[in-house]
Amino acid sequence: MVVNCEQVWREISNYLESDIEPNLRAAMEAHFRDCERCRSVLEGTRNVIELYGDERMIDVPLGFGYRLQRRLEESIQPTRRGFLGWMVAAAAAVVAVGSFELARSSAFRQPDLRSEHAQPGVGVPPEMMVVVSTDGKLFHAAACPFIHDKAHVRSIVAREALKEGYAPCVRCMKKYLPLLRLS
Repeated sequence: MVVNCEQVWREISNYLESDIEPNLRAAMEAHFRDCERCRSVLEGTRNVIELYGDERMIDVPLGFGYRLQRRLEESIQPTRRGFLGWMVAAAAAVVAVGSFELARSSAFRQPDLRSEHAQPGVGVPPEMMVVVSTDGKLFHAAACPFIHDKAHVRSIVAREALKEGYAPCVRCMKKYLPLLRLS
């Protein structure tokens, strides 16, 4: 069996713990004899394991971490440039979030139309008086012969009808529907 460097690196920990098959162990030992790079990795890994497992590791004195942190903070002077960079980033974030919220606000959102097939009106005069039926989905000109339930109608301005989700009648308001202008 022949192994390459990458296979050796994947199995080096298992090799050091003698947790590999005998034929793989023999192939790795042969590779270590020929490859100086992998021999170095083996020795370096062995050293790290020995140092980490050594009970004589040096304990740092109590409070050493605090003193080290304080000295580092004293030696590093805050720069104005860093502060300005953070301020520019924060201002950009505020502008981005504000723009997103403004776009989501109801003032700029089209109302949900009552009919899924309806087209919103374009150029309908906002103060034009129209007629809507309580259960209907369309608004009509007052003289439209296609008003259904005439017993339950009310008159409102077109702006309010659009806000409430009514769409223009395709017969009496066709001049305000973009797809019907061509016909």
